[in-house]
Amino acid sequence: MALETDSLTPPKLSLADTEIDWARLDKTRFHVIGAVLFTLQQGLIHPTAVVKTRMQVADSRFAHTPGTLVFKHILRNDGITGIFRGFGTSAIGSLPGRILALTSLEMSKDMMLKYTQGWNMPETTRVGLANGVAGLFSSLISSLYFVPLDVICQRLMVQGLPGATFYTDPFDVTRKVIKAEGFRGLYRGFGLTALTNSPATALWWGAYGAAQRIIWRSLGFRDDSEKKPSHVEMVAVQATAGMVAGACSSVITTPIDTVKTRLQVMDDYGAARPSVLKTTKTLLKEDGWWGFYRGFGPRFLNMSLYGTTMIVTYELIKRLSIKNI
Repeated sequence: MALETDSLTPPKLSLADTEIDWARLDKTRFHVIGAVLFTLQQGLIHPTAVVKTRMQVADSRFAHTPGTLVFKHILRNDGITGIFRGFGTSAIGSLPGRILALTSLEMSKDMMLKYTQGWNMPETTRVGLANGVAGLFSSLISSLYFVPLDVICQRLMVQGLPGATFYTDPFDVTRKVIKAEGFRGLYRGFGLTALTNSPATALWWGAYGAAQRIIWRSLGFRDDSEKKPSHVEMVAVQATAGMVAGACSSVITTPIDTVKTRLQVMDDYGAARPSVLKTTKTLLKEDGWWGFYRGFGPRFLNMSLYGTTMIVTYELIKRLSIKNI
């Protein structure tokens, strides 16, 4: 009876299993499982991105409406399809970008951990530094792919708003943007994205790596300790670290995200090409400094949920992708 009870108890995990490096992964399994699970995770939080985008580009009156009311308004007028506008394009289009982002993230983190090995610094700081540099590099590389996708998806999300251009599908968005502005129109906001999202991503991954280490240590877990976390403890710690990193990042990056979103979506600037300066001046004129935090509630929720669900999903993908030895 005792043997049966023991066999039903989930095995304890080594603390090393919380930080699985690139060399231990089956790369094919890692990308296939990642594509499936990240698409499901993206679908869960997509409605908050739609609400946030609508609030950032709408007129002043609509922008100050609570996010829950904006959600209900979209649902009432457009139905379920309204709150999932742009999801198909985003989900399918994101697959190549995710492979690029995940590969560059893991490879650069592995290189940084090897490069900093033996440095005279606390292990928590070293892990945080390696995660931060990896996040920075991954963000810069993946921005080349994701910025055009972002422009297309956000234009689909704002369908129905006054003044918004009508598009039939993502290919129609691409054709009309290129016709109006050339290929560079698909890269509206690229400089702003690269200069701001990359440091923010570095901060996110650095904070996550350091926070996870700090939480494990505070709970009494060490690399050389016989005490091992359970599956539940591992998920709880990783989710908490991801939520904290996501929440902090949203506070810092919302003003930049508001300017970037309006720059990528709005077309009512006359004959001259839209710019960061023009977009900022327009936002200040409409709402003052508080305008930079348009859609903060949905974005805070989006990034907190994203941070939690993304990292739990990501760590699960890595555990499922460990090479069979």
